[in-house]
Amino acid sequence: MKTSIICILLSFCSLITFAQSVNKTTKVKGTYYAYWGWNISFYNNSDIKFIGEDFDFVLKDVVAKDRPTDFSFKWYFHPGYITNPQYNTRIGYFIKDNLELSVGIDHMKYVVQQNQVVNISGTIDLDNDSHYNGTYDNDQIKLLKRFLKFEHTDGLNYVSVGLRKHWQICSFKFIHLGALVGGSIAALVPKTDVTLIEQKRHNVIHLSGFGINAMSGLNIGIGKSFFIQSELKGGYVNMSDVKITLDQNNYATQSFFFLQPNLVFGAYFSF
Repeated sequence: MKTSIICILLSFCSLITFAQSVNKTTKVKGTYYAYWGWNISFYNNSDIKFIGEDFDFVLKDVVAKDRPTDFSFKWYFHPGYITNPQYNTRIGYFIKDNLELSVGIDHMKYVVQQNQVVNISGTIDLDNDSHYNGTYDNDQIKLLKRFLKFEHTDGLNYVSVGLRKHWQICSFKFIHLGALVGGSIAALVPKTDVTLIEQKRHNVIHLSGFGINAMSGLNIGIGKSFFIQSELKGGYVNMSDVKITLDQNNYATQSFFFLQPNLVFGAYFSF
């Protein structure tokens, strides 16, 4: 995963160099845009630390994946269901012809994989005489649902603000090809679905940390009003307060890198 992040950064540099050599822009200062689209996401393995009155332990090198929704017109285009898949939405304003300020939400999903074997260190001392009570020192444990279900599935909401720079590469009649690069900072506001050692399920949206990312993309403009855009985004997430039980004193911490290819559809408009 770290190698992938390095490759992304190198591709950003290559795209910037190429786009600057083209050095074309269109007159769009003062224009707004909005888009909607979808993503798939990849995460590196990470440690997850669980802290509470009756436990303090860390699971090491945990594997997690995203959970894309199978394609159907109902799930991806029906107004009542379009927020179920992993989606991206953004609105921006061109403060210069080639520079825009934007805010958006990346709705990713993060699912700790069941039945994997990981190492555990720390202590568990629950009042219910749990089978898992004890002291661990880099021991192995199998992640079964009765021990841990841990998912940011509604979702890993990455609420960001950032700057993006644009270049026009070429035009043919009403089709315009452009490139863009940018970066954002974000707040992480997940709705985390957690069941920890058979305690009551927790599934409440909450502010849990921050993120930072860089991105590059290609934009195909259609006339002056519409566009299709592909994006490749790579970043880092640090969550220091993931709610895991109904007791607010219990929480988890984790950090990881992510890689996110996106496809979005949008429109330009002015007031």
